[in-house]
Amino acid sequence: MYDLIIVGGGPSGASAGRVAGSAGISTLLLEKENFPRYKPCGGALSPYALSCLDFELPESVVERDISKVRVHFRELCLERQRDYRLALLVSRKAFDNLLLDKARETGIEVHCGEKVLDCEEGEEWVEVRTSRNSYLAKFVLIAEGSEGILKYKVRPQRARRTEYDLALVSEIPEEDEVIRNRFPGMVDIHFGVAPGGYGWVFPHAGYYSVGVVGTAEHLKHPKKVMQDFLQANDFSGEFQVCSHIIPVGGIKRKTVSSRILLSGDAAGFVDAFIGEGIAYAIRSGQLAAEIVADLVLYNRKLSDLKEYESRCGQEFGNFLVSSLKLEKVMHRFPETSFKLALSREEILDKYLDEVVINRSHKDYVRWLLLNFSLAEPASRIMSMAGKNQ
Repeated sequence: MYDLIIVGGGPSGASAGRVAGSAGISTLLLEKENFPRYKPCGGALSPYALSCLDFELPESVVERDISKVRVHFRELCLERQRDYRLALLVSRKAFDNLLLDKARETGIEVHCGEKVLDCEEGEEWVEVRTSRNSYLAKFVLIAEGSEGILKYKVRPQRARRTEYDLALVSEIPEEDEVIRNRFPGMVDIHFGVAPGGYGWVFPHAGYYSVGVVGTAEHLKHPKKVMQDFLQANDFSGEFQVCSHIIPVGGIKRKTVSSRILLSGDAAGFVDAFIGEGIAYAIRSGQLAAEIVADLVLYNRKLSDLKEYESRCGQEFGNFLVSSLKLEKVMHRFPETSFKLALSREEILDKYLDEVVINRSHKDYVRWLLLNFSLAEPASRIMSMAGKNQ
């Protein structure tokens, strides 16, 4: 009998494991892959994601330090340089492996290469069945990402195609000097290439991460969209393309039952506008482990597990709701929204200052409504978005 079983060894599960181990509760982490493993992702860590870590990232993990962004919409292009860090670019293979090692340091039990097949919730414990064995735990955290099915133990209803995005990504090798000259401390973002999303080119160490993301319902021919984007950015040749789904954040979803919790992508904790999920995976895993540790160590009531939802809501829930409203505004009126945004430098500057650094979509949208002609369509969509929450 464990106090906590964590399903998934990615950023959310590993972060939960580190907190649980540090708290001294008996913890088993189960991960279907053998680490280090490849993870298709742009690999950008926001300032908020970095602030959630209780250790400094070693230089061996950091591939690029980003303080400049170039944004495109059709024929328009705008570059902005900031005097602060916008993101760190990392290899998810190295970063995720580091987080799992940090969890192991606290003494938790980690089983890699062991896939969880099912879990059944009882009155006093949860039984977890894997490809190798069967285990019991007082609580279970499902942190297996967006494509796992165990989340339906907590939230039976399936997501509609409007409630998740589809992302395609390719890693394209290139000489470091060429990469530095083409994108010196800068990321490249292209709006208007995928419905409800964007394309990106991120400069890593010895390769580019190139990808597109868009709303699954409207991205009818994703492979063609990806090929067109590669060609438009002068990437010719045969490249491996990986795809994965991303939940649209800001939608109210159930994330806890009587003994099972969901975190990260499994819970739907993603910025709906830019698709960032790593920060919320890390923080929600930490919050889940903190709540479980409190219940175990201080014999609190089982119903107190519900505090997990309220704590996630207080810390980042309103931010994710606002990101969804901003996404609805920008992508419902792309011509008006993005042309205005790229024709006025202060709009992008304000986004970087208020949203990326201060994490306040609400203040940013309020500023837009007060200062620009986007106000009329934005007001209507904000009203509609509010009714849908």
